[in-house]
Amino acid sequence: MNTSQKSEVIEMLKEKFTSYSNFYITDTESLSVEQINALRRTCFDKQVEMKVAKNTLIKKALESLDADRFSGVYDSLHNVTAIMFSESPKEPAVILSSFRNANKGERPLLKAAFIDGDVFVGDNQLANLKNIKTKNELIGEVIGLLQSPARRVIAALLHNAEKSTAAETPAAE
Repeated sequence: MNTSQKSEVIEMLKEKFTSYSNFYITDTESLSVEQINALRRTCFDKQVEMKVAKNTLIKKALESLDADRFSGVYDSLHNVTAIMFSESPKEPAVILSSFRNANKGERPLLKAAFIDGDVFVGDNQLANLKNIKTKNELIGEVIGLLQSPARRVIAALLHNAEKSTAAETPAAE
């Protein structure tokens, strides 16, 4: 790979890192070509972009954007690295978990995840990342909580109205 090709890869990575506020760094070293292709298809179906790049180029792209902001990710850049870019903070974690279950394996490993400015390092974080609530899920829960008292009041009023209607009508003999 010559210097101009490396520069192109760095620019492409910089564009991805600025476009997405969430990315996962995974180790796909022991996966077969068939398994990697299956993982790429799953990512494509779930609107997650998966890119493979050299660790030094990934580090240069991150450092050129903001060296301090991404500093927690640098130690994870070793072995074979695939990056999963997503709008959803939890979709890549769900993909990795379901892929592992389907293949009865421990790969791909999660090296690190960058979620809205927070860095999660290590494969042991996968379960936590899978349970992250998305913005839409949180909004839905808040709306449900706000509607709950109103529903109770309406139900109580309807129940009282039914009681008073039943008490006013004489029983048929």
